[in-house]
Amino acid sequence: MGLLEFNKLPINTLVGADWKTFKAITKGREIDAPYKGKYRLTKAVCRLLSTLVSLQENKYRKLLADKPLEHDPVFILGHWRSGTTFVHNVFSCDKHFGYNTTYQTVFPHLMMWGQPFFKKNMSWLMPDKRPTDNMELAVDLPQEEEFALANMMPYTYYNFWFLPKYQQEYADKYLLFDDITPEELKVFEETFVKLIKISLWNTHGTQFLSKNPPHTGRVRELVKMFPNAKFIYLMRNPYTVFESTRSFFTNTIQPLKLEDISNEQLEQNILSIYAKLYHKYEADKACIPQGNLIEVKFEDFEADAMGMTEHIYQALSLPGFPEARADIEKYVGGKKGYKKNKYKYDERTVRLVQDNWGFALEQWKYEL
Repeated sequence: MGLLEFNKLPINTLVGADWKTFKAITKGREIDAPYKGKYRLTKAVCRLLSTLVSLQENKYRKLLADKPLEHDPVFILGHWRSGTTFVHNVFSCDKHFGYNTTYQTVFPHLMMWGQPFFKKNMSWLMPDKRPTDNMELAVDLPQEEEFALANMMPYTYYNFWFLPKYQQEYADKYLLFDDITPEELKVFEETFVKLIKISLWNTHGTQFLSKNPPHTGRVRELVKMFPNAKFIYLMRNPYTVFESTRSFFTNTIQPLKLEDISNEQLEQNILSIYAKLYHKYEADKACIPQGNLIEVKFEDFEADAMGMTEHIYQALSLPGFPEARADIEKYVGGKKGYKKNKYKYDERTVRLVQDNWGFALEQWKYEL
């Protein structure tokens, strides 16, 4: 157990942002009174740590900037709470994959310099379980890269964790890329490639393994950036996804937000953005070359993780399964006693999902 509880953190994850990014995210945004202390402390720590950013920039330019990627990435897609974390952890047992770590999400500018010191302190302070489920947390475990990107540039969907009143605006601009400007898109592309190179350098992988729900809305752009990228798209019972996402967002946003949002508005945002993300993916998945996409029901993967993992390797022509089999079996075997949250769907939940997400229920053939 870490020294600090997740919901009582005195700062938020913007402490790891560079100063330019911090200023751009918070410029012109009103910070609600209860969070001004957290904002000031986060700002002060960010300002202090930003003095070290140039050390990594210099090392990156010397070692990695001009080095091409050996392979295009593998992207694990799907709405939040669709099982992406478990699948990510299974595939990351394959040592040829590299990935973004939990430490890197908070301190992406302190990777190539100072990591041992800062990682030790982060490990000492952070909780060892996620606040909404029983999944483990540790500094070196694989993590979704959107939090890291949010500390490297202002053009990410995860700004909504800090400023939830603007969630819909961030979704249209930086989740779906509908309203993103060419200049912002260029920064996104350059920053994401930098993150991938540093992640591979850090984990000694040769192919980047991404688990990042926001990428579900960016398929067209990702294929432009990485023409031979592979995609694993996870589907899960929408009733479960709604209950789990509402719980996840409601709990996770508490230590991160700098302004208030009602539970009712957050719920409406979840319902709306799920639909937007679903339809954007469905519209854009045709641009993925044949043989580079597999769609999987999480319930099927969960029931036979080893068999489904081997099937995905074969379907996407991914290398490395025979060499990784033993490590994957060890991880999967260790999760057999894992206790998931159980959800009971009340009448209101059933009505909301059926009224708002009926298209997914029908296409994927899910029932109560």
